[in-house]
Amino acid sequence: MSPFAPSLLPASVIERRLEAWLTRLRESGCAAFAVELWNGHRVALDQAARVTIRLRTPRALAALWSPDLARIGEAYVEGVIDVIGHPLDAIEAAARLSDAAGGTGTRQSRPRRHTRAQDSSDIQYHYDVSNDFYRAWLDPEMVYSCAYFRRDSDRLATAQIQKLDHILTKLRVRPGERLLDIGCGWGALIVRAARDYGARCTGITLSQNQYDLARERIREAGVEDRCEVRLMDYRDLSGRFDKITSVGMFEHVGLKQLPAYFRTLHALLDEGGIAMNHGITSADPDSGETPLGGGRFIDRYVFPNGELPHLSLVIREMSAAGLEVQDVESLRRHYALTLRHWIERFEAAGPRLREMVGDKRHRIWRAYLAGCAFGFSQGWMGLHQIVATRRNDPVAEHDYPLTREHIYGAR
Repeated sequence: MSPFAPSLLPASVIERRLEAWLTRLRESGCAAFAVELWNGHRVALDQAARVTIRLRTPRALAALWSPDLARIGEAYVEGVIDVIGHPLDAIEAAARLSDAAGGTGTRQSRPRRHTRAQDSSDIQYHYDVSNDFYRAWLDPEMVYSCAYFRRDSDRLATAQIQKLDHILTKLRVRPGERLLDIGCGWGALIVRAARDYGARCTGITLSQNQYDLARERIREAGVEDRCEVRLMDYRDLSGRFDKITSVGMFEHVGLKQLPAYFRTLHALLDEGGIAMNHGITSADPDSGETPLGGGRFIDRYVFPNGELPHLSLVIREMSAAGLEVQDVESLRRHYALTLRHWIERFEAAGPRLREMVGDKRHRIWRAYLAGCAFGFSQGWMGLHQIVATRRNDPVAEHDYPLTREHIYGAR
């Protein structure tokens, strides 16, 4: 039972017990933060605390009595508590509070259904907020995936263009080749591949908003003759392609669907072709959820039914599908940097975003971006680019370079 029992105790008793509880947390080395009660009384672990958790009602104490990131996040999103301070400071305080209180560690993911209808619904929930919402805090190309930083000081727009070129260079994209981008977002990669590399590109998405804007951008770039976007599920694809990219999409595929997903890539990849899977991976060898309840928060509010496989599972399923892994690169630190840029842009646009999507959704995304930045910086998740060819492919055996000089040699 909670020592606060707010419905039964007078405010003065609650305040004394809360202060005693926070004192124990201070002694345990928990991150410095302050708690402000609904009556204005403030209790601080440290007078220099950068974060204040404001409890709007007595029932908000439940989020602190048995805290993890899911419970604290839910209380924030539902307006039971307010969090005053920079979101990165706030998420660090929440994580340390959860850890000090014995919050849940990594857990196995529950089985998820990934039918065409369910996946379409989940994608639309996440991506069809509004194009203006994403435009307000992404880079000008609206690349919603990990950027590629050559140095810490790179601007976000520069790093995202570098990421697109890094992918297209890794795949050795040449004029006239057929490129498929599974989960093409708002079309940045296919437009660049068509316009600057001369490829014939097809992108697919399940998001109506992404589809509409990608078509518009293709027209504006003047590449309609060699670039198209389709509103469709990857499971309905047919044909053959010289190069295949999947960037920030396979997190939606599902652990049990990975074998079929990679068999699809194998079937679509032509002789001599190269495929790349760029996606978030679990740091847990058993592909469990992220620690301290973070995964539960994301599943409920942000990415319904998303699942993160460990790198070892990804490589195993790629190999079982007949794909030979040629190159693996970790971009975890790059994603932590990317998210820091997104957070600063999101904070700068805060009042406009809140007006655009409402307070609750604004809170969801504020918590989500900060949580992801913290998670990548702590190594809770990874980001891997995995390049593969068809196994026993004589053309790929002859053409694929022996070294990485084709990626880095010209830089």
